[in-house]
Amino acid sequence: MSRDSRLSGVLHILLHMAEQQGPVTSETLARIMQTNPVVIRRMMAGLRKQGYLRSEKGHGGGWTLARDLTTITLRDIYDGIGSPSLFAIGNRSEAPDCAVEQAVNATLDSSLREAEALLLASFGKVTLAELSTDFHHRLTRRRAASIQGAHHEH
Repeated sequence: MSRDSRLSGVLHILLHMAEQQGPVTSETLARIMQTNPVVIRRMMAGLRKQGYLRSEKGHGGGWTLARDLTTITLRDIYDGIGSPSLFAIGNRSEAPDCAVEQAVNATLDSSLREAEALLLASFGKVTLAELSTDFHHRLTRRRAASIQGAHHEH
């Protein structure tokens, strides 16, 4: 069963965009993500509609963030890309009159609703600014380790 990686991909794109001084084209983002520019435009359309991104056509155009990273949560982005299914688990529905199937489905439905509520609440607590901070900490540690390794080689 394949996983839906749109949320992860869009977050990746947005963090790259946050590092840029000006607009970023779909072509540039597609190269970063190793995909087609049409895929990028499709993913970004919902975020533009929600007011998180702006796009300008023509020379010097591209995508820009429309809001500060501190004001955008993972939940905002999740909703902006169409609220894809969070879980691959589903109910069996071959025998809807079967009491066993009804009991199983009721329990699964309840548990999945609880898990989804917890996950979405968690998404609502994390901002893009926090992701950006984490990225910068990781980059700083990587550079320090690289410098440290270079000193040990001599």
